[in-house]
This record gives sequence, C-alpha cells and structure tokens, in this order.
Amino acid sequence: MATFNAVAENGNAEEPPQSALIFLGTGCSSAVPNAFCLIQRSDPPCPVCSQALSIPPEKNPNYRCNTSLLIDYCQKDGEHKYILIDVGKTFREQVLRWFTLHKVPRMDSIILSHEHADAVLGLDDVRAVQPYSTKNDIDPTPIYLSQHSMDSIAQKFPYLVNKKLKPGQEIRRVAQFDWKIIEEDCEKPFVASGLKIIPLPVMHGEDYVCLGFLFGGKNRVAYLSDVSRILPTTEHHISKDSGGQLDLLIVDALYKKGSHNVHFCLPQTLDVVKRLCPKRALLIGMTHEFDHYKDNKFLSEWSKREGIHVQLAHDGLKVRVDL
Repeated sequence: MATFNAVAENGNAEEPPQSALIFLGTGCSSAVPNAFCLIQRSDPPCPVCSQALSIPPEKNPNYRCNTSLLIDYCQKDGEHKYILIDVGKTFREQVLRWFTLHKVPRMDSIILSHEHADAVLGLDDVRAVQPYSTKNDIDPTPIYLSQHSMDSIAQKFPYLVNKKLKPGQEIRRVAQFDWKIIEEDCEKPFVASGLKIIPLPVMHGEDYVCLGFLFGGKNRVAYLSDVSRILPTTEHHISKDSGGQLDLLIVDALYKKGSHNVHFCLPQTLDVVKRLCPKRALLIGMTHEFDHYKDNKFLSEWSKREGIHVQLAHDGLKVRVDL
C-alpha cells in the first residue's frame, strides 16, 4: 500500500527514519512573483504577485522558485542520502530557505533533467554547500546528465568542466563535480547515491527531449518537470494500463487555461493524469496564474469526481514516502 504523508514545515524533532521528497521549487522559469507584475502594476494588481509583498515567502505557497526536487533517500541501514534534481537560477535561495528548515546537511548527488537556465544556472552556487578547500581537493559531487546537457554545460561553465590548468593559471575555488553521462532511454537505468533511477524521455516542445525520472521500489514515483508530450515508451513505463501504476506522479502545469508549445497546461495535465491514472498527483511548474488555495479547491472537487487525488505542490512541501 502506498504511504505518503505531508510534513508540516516547522520540522519534527523525532521523525522515524523514512525517505521523503522535499519540493525546493514549484514555479516556472521566471518564478513567482513575476517581476514584471511588481514593476508594471496592473489595475487591479495581480493578486498572486502582490501577495508576495506582504506575506513572508515561507508562509506563502504562492511564492515559487524554479522547479527542483530533493530526494531524501533513507537506505536500509538508516543512513540518509540526498539527491537533488535540477539546480536552477534560484538554487541559493532554496538552500537558505529549505535546506535549513528541513535540516538537510549536504547533497550526495545531482541529477539534471535538461540544460535550460532554470535547471542548471545554480551550478556555480553548489560550492557553497560543498566542504571548503582553497585547493579544490574535495570529493566531487556526482552529477548525472545527458550528453546533450553535458555539451551545453561545458560551454556555459567551462571552469566547472575543464579542470586542467593552463601554464600560469592559478587555482580558483569552484564547485567540484564528477560528470556522469546517462542515456535518454527507459531501458537504461542508473544508480545515484544507492537509488535506482529510470530516465523518462519526454518532449519539451517538438524539437527538444527532456528527461523525467522514475524511482522507488516500495512506492513508484515519476517526476516530469518540463513536458509537452509523453513519448509512448515512457508512457508504457508509468501508466496503470501497463501494469505499473504510479503511487505518485509529479508533473508540469504551466498555465491554468489553453495550451503551450513546450509545457503542459492544466487541461493537458489533467488529461494525462486521467490517462496514466496514478494513485496521487502533485502539480509543479506553475506561473502566477495559479492561486494555491483557490485552485486546490477546484482540484479537490476534480479529484472527488475522477477518483484520483490531485493537488498543487508548493515550495517547502515535504512528503514522506517509502522508497
């Protein structure tokens, strides 16, 4: 039986050893509040973005950083491993807010879904959560990514990839990574910090393949952060009809209405949820169109009609799960 529990964000001193998912960010690339709403105020002002000016972010589920998930994987011996999916533009803010609240001491490995700005531009800041060494003589953090992402990051961050110093070049303290190429293939899983993970290639626009991820033995969790179409091979791995019903689907939902060329919007998201039929779904990647409280009321009614529990996730949400 699936086991999921949302944990209050004031922390629990005596939590039993268990794996958990921590939503470090649930917003789109531009994040929420939308800066344009705050500098070019409409009449009436955008209610979601305006709220951010008066309510502290930690008490405001409508404040959303770039989409990112931390897997707190509790191994059989009780040791915890921390696996981060995506390191976007808001990574430092997420560390300050949620690593500290949930007492996350480190990152053991990183997985990248793709190489867009909202997934990788925080890589430089990873050095802040690695042991300090002026000589960079620390154990590098394993980072799993596709060859396409590797090629792009080598251009964006050459100093994080090319470690050989040129004659006369001085050592500079930068984040240390052990780059590990993974395949865009559901049949070629990899292991990150002891957790088996299956890549789930999806279309992020018809000209671009992004990776989602499937993990968990006791409970099956699929994470699809940037998706406009699910490929047949991927759908076979995560649909109820294939005999592999998901316990939890975490999936993209950019706008409330209409459609978008590179992301699911809520109508497409709910169609996919019905087609895949997970036991539970949490939505991520939202713009400022979504009001957490109002839209979760709508989703509660939808869930009762359809028999699938669906809600918007929010930054800082911690969900316990047996992996």
